[in-house]
Formats: sequence, structure tokens, C-alpha cells
Amino acid sequence: MARSTDRQPRPPYDPAITQVLVALGHGPDRYEVDRVRKVSACRTKPLTEALLADKSVRVETLTIPGPKDDLTVSIVRPMTESNPKRLRPGIFYIHGGALVSCNRFAGLDTSAVWAREIDAITISVEYGLAPENTGIDPGRLILYGTSAGGCLAAATALMARDKGGPKLSGLFLECPMLDDRNDTISAQQFTNGPFYNSTMNRFAWRCLLGDRVGTNDVSEYEAPARAANLGGLPPTFIDCASAEPFRDEIVMFASRLWQAGVCAELHVWPGGPHGYDRIAPDAPMSKQAREARIAWLRRVFTRGI
Repeated sequence: MARSTDRQPRPPYDPAITQVLVALGHGPDRYEVDRVRKVSACRTKPLTEALLADKSVRVETLTIPGPKDDLTVSIVRPMTESNPKRLRPGIFYIHGGALVSCNRFAGLDTSAVWAREIDAITISVEYGLAPENTGIDPGRLILYGTSAGGCLAAATALMARDKGGPKLSGLFLECPMLDDRNDTISAQQFTNGPFYNSTMNRFAWRCLLGDRVGTNDVSEYEAPARAANLGGLPPTFIDCASAEPFRDEIVMFASRLWQAGVCAELHVWPGGPHGYDRIAPDAPMSKQAREARIAWLRRVFTRGI
């Protein structure tokens, strides 16, 4: 099988990322669902164990009725609650995993930071959840999605707008997966390598859409970049890195938010691949990104945008 090659020259990686790149090598040219799931599970397990052992939070597991079957929900609360009846900010978190892997705990370790820093309650579910009976203030609810979860978060926000769903205080899209077409310059720059690339992205979208991928038969609720109108969405935080395949579709999405009159904050972190803050958590850009994210959340929950 021929090895995929980039069709455009790449911008450089940050030096902290280059060290990881050398250690990882080229990465696979062909992706299989079972292998992707096994690798993701290995990466997620220690972070999940650390969250469950964290004494600053309490993690609850609930089963709730869903549209077809019962759903399992994880709720992460601050351990210290001086007034248990006080309503707190709520973050509806939707995990990443290229639409084919991971579970509700993937990336949920960050919820411990949100609990400590902004006194927030985080809910994470394998499908979907309304915030009743969780102690969350319905007037301070945001959708938060990472990577593939960003796709689902943006789609859910569009659906809430169109179908009269709950009013959202904000939409947080962390390096979101938005467009099934893979036709941007950044997608052509990052065709291969050990980090998330456009070859993996094509595989992921095809798993979801089958032969419809890249055609006109794709809904904005499946690929949010397809939305003709982004007006009416809540204040949005959106970030990505300069050395990842999603960069251009994310920047275009942010520009379209501004064109539609939506308040949006965009960050493009130089030299990072997709998932840079997990790959090199101590790199300066990773620390700056986390500071920017928590500052936006604090601003939304305390004063609004």
C-alpha cells in the first residue's frame, strides 16, 4: 500500500512537539476501528483513574432514560459544597475520539480543574442529557466539545437554536471536527504522521457518513460547517493549533460566526498538532491555552460575554 503524502508544505511544529514526533515516527497509513479504540482506551485509562482518585471532586454515575435505551451519565462535582442547594455553573461535556472511539471519560479529567477554579459541575454522557436535577443553574449552561465532541457540541447548539432547545450561555469548541469535505489547505498539509491527520479524518467521517461523505447529502447536524447560517448561536470560544488538519475549517467557522453577528473568541496556537496540550502538556503554548480556556469560562459564568 502506497504511503500517503502531503499535498502542501507544512508549517513547523513547536520544538516541544518535535521531540515527540521523532519518538513516535511516521504513524499508520491505514486505520482500523478496533485498533483505534484500543489505542484510545490505553491513553484514557490512567487519566480516568486519576480523576476517580481525585479528592477535590466527587464523581457520580447515574442511569437515565434515553430516547431509545437507558443512558449512563457521569457527573463531576466539587467535593466541598458549603451550600449544596446553591445552583452552580454547568458544563455539558462531549468527548472526542474521531467519532469512532473513546467514552464519556475521555478528557473528563479537566473537569476537576473546572470544579476547583470556577466551582462548575460537569456532566458527560454517552449520548445526550438535559440538566434537570443535577444542581446546575439552567441560566449558566454551556456546551463543551473536544475534537469529535466539538462536532457534536456545535451540531447540538444548532439544533437547540432551530428546534427551541434550552438557552445556552456559551459554546466551547476545543479543536473541533467540523467539516467532512477535507478540502482545505491544512487538510492537504497534514495527510500523514503520528498525530491526527487528514487520512485518519477521512476514515472517521466515512465511518459516520458512509458514501455520503463529501457529497451534498450531509446535514449541518452531522457536519456543522455545512450550516448555511450560524446566526443565533451563543457566545463561542473556539481554538486549534497551526499544525493540524482542522486549522483552516476552524478559522473559517470562526469568521462565519463573526459575519453572522455571533460573539466569538478564536485562538490558533502556533506549532501545535491536534491534541497538542495532551501530547506536550508542559509546553508553553499548552499552558497558555489552558489559561485562555479557563479565563473564558470564568468570564461567561460570572459576568457573561
